[in-house]
Parts: sequence; structure tokens; C-alpha cells
Amino acid sequence: MADPRDYYEVLGVPRDADEATIKKAYRKLAMEFHPDRNPDNPVAEARFKEASEAYSVLGDAQKRQTYDRFGHQGLSGQGVHPGFQNADEVFAQFGDLFGDLFGGAFGGGRRGGGGQRLRRGADLQFGLELDFLEAVHGTSKDVQIPRQAICDSCTGSGAEPGTQPVTCETCGGAGEVIQAQMFLRIRTACPRCRGQGKVIRDPCRKCSGSGRVRVSESLTVSVPAGVNSGLQLRLSSKGDVGDPGAPPGDLYVVLEVKPHPTFRRDGDDVLSTVPMTYPQACLGGDIKVATVDGEETLTIPPGTPSGKVLSLKGKGAPRLGGKRGRGDHHVQVVVSVPERMPPEEENLVRKLADLQKTTVNDKSFLKDFWDRITS
Repeated sequence: MADPRDYYEVLGVPRDADEATIKKAYRKLAMEFHPDRNPDNPVAEARFKEASEAYSVLGDAQKRQTYDRFGHQGLSGQGVHPGFQNADEVFAQFGDLFGDLFGGAFGGGRRGGGGQRLRRGADLQFGLELDFLEAVHGTSKDVQIPRQAICDSCTGSGAEPGTQPVTCETCGGAGEVIQAQMFLRIRTACPRCRGQGKVIRDPCRKCSGSGRVRVSESLTVSVPAGVNSGLQLRLSSKGDVGDPGAPPGDLYVVLEVKPHPTFRRDGDDVLSTVPMTYPQACLGGDIKVATVDGEETLTIPPGTPSGKVLSLKGKGAPRLGGKRGRGDHHVQVVVSVPERMPPEEENLVRKLADLQKTTVNDKSFLKDFWDRITS
């Protein structure tokens, strides 16, 4: 399936547009293609959903950063799927925003019985800790998520099993009341049923009439290869339950990668420090280096100074999206200096110091005496 159009192209804004420009562009398109202005027009509804999808990404700083860097594949690699099935999903997600954008010109969004706007379920956030190599290679994690779910006793009605909510006597089931002030008639939500049109006389004992209960749900989180600390994975519809007829919220899994004793991350690159001997630094040679994929051979050129960084191309972390290759593994080679040397090695080093006319510490009196009596 082809990726959707470029989101900046959809909204008609430059890539460096600020938040206000993006919001203004979306408002213009949403006003033009709003379903209330274009009833039974599938083309307009498609444009409305497309513009809303673009705004759901570009209007979110973190999603926009991911999109700018990795494109559509980067979003899907983080579990972000911003599309909408229909206009009602747009209203459910942007219910409060529509009030700000349109000033109530279209009533903001779809409403339930009695004129009350259906509230989408709350989004949830969950922290997930990963080992370094799990983040590099990807993994699956089974987690327990506490969330609000529909009460299985009353099936969400809030009424004790065997009973039903009854029509509100104050508003007659309309969910609204009209207050007359002088020549003005003001329509407001019914204060008794709070716009629902029905009231509960016998609340469900399990949920106390709320229609919701707290549960702990088992979920499997699929973590793509190449993630790093701070990234969020979106699990659609795994947040709290919404009003009857409204979609549930989403679950955002925030990743935290534990430090590794050998490796460090710099974006998609992996860094490590490896010792080499003085002869290897002078004459060159091959050493074995641990990478995230196992052991690799690194060739040290002759005359390599201590602290020089050598690279193993394509041996770093996978880039998010799966089709952009991998980073590199940068190895800092450091000359390893022994704290103690056998006498034979020390004598060779002293001969080298004499050849190079380098001043070094003399042997201590006791060590010199011991060398003479044991030779």
C-alpha cells in the first residue's frame, strides 16, 4: 500500500512552518471540507480526513520531529498510525480542538442522545524499560496495563442488572433545557441528567453507576529495531474506554533503554572503547571487537595513536523504518599500559627508551638489588 501524501503538501505549508501557521492551514481546510458543509460528499469527507491526519502529525511536536526525520515509515516504525476511518473519529480525537478552531460554528463534533458531545476515552502512558540490545534488535514485551473498561455487570449502562436507566423527567429525554431570559432563549445541558437524557435510579453495585471498572489488561508490545530512550509507541484504542458510542483512548508506551557496560548510542551509531598494545599501535595488526551483532575483526593501521577512532561501517543500530540501513560502529582504540611487567618485558622497554633517548625512571634500589641476586 502506498504511503499517504506528504503532510506538508496536504496542508499547503512549508516544512519550516510554525505551529500557528499549521493550525491556521488546517482550520481553513477543515472549514472547507467539514461534513456539515458537504453532506453525502465522499470526496469532501476524504479530504477532511486527509487534512486531519496531516494535522494530527504536524500539530504534535514529537510526531512531527519523527516524520521530518524518517517520513511515514518512521511513524509506523514507532507504532503511530494517524489515519482516520471516518469523520466521527476525527471529532472524537479533536473534540476540544474543534471548539477552539471553529468557535462552535458546526457544533464541534458528533453528539450523543440529547445533544451531549461523545467523549473519547482518555489516553494512557506507560513506561517500558529495555535492555540495550533489545532496543537495537527489537523485541516483544508482555505488560500489564491498568485501564478503565466497560463494566461487565451492567455492560456500561450504569444500572443494576435487571433494571434500565429511565427517561429524565426534567428534560423529557432531550438532554437539554431551554431557559428564557427576556427575549432570549438559551439552550443548555440538562442539570439533572447532564445531557444524557436518562437517569439511573438503581446504580450498578459493581461500578457504582459509572458503567466503568478498573481492570489490568495483558498486552504484548512489539518494539521495532533501532528504538532509543524517549521514543513513544502508540497502541491504538488501548487507553481508557470512552462514552458509549465513542472510541476508547490510545496507549502511549514510553521507552527507556538501560545503559550497557560496553556500548553507547549516538543516534543510530554505536560507540565503544577497545584496548590495543603498544606494538599493535606502532606496527598495526588485527584485533577482535565486540559489536551488537557479535565479534568482528578490526584492522589497526601502523602508527595509530592512542585515542584514535576507527569505524566498522553498517555495524551500528538499525535505522527506524526498516529500509534505511544501519548506523556505524565507532571504535576508539586506546593503548593498554600494564601496571606491572615481567622483568624481561621491562628490560625490553628500557632498551627501547635508550634507543629513543627517552628519560625514564631508574629501577629502585631494592628492585635493582633483587635483580642482581636472582640473576
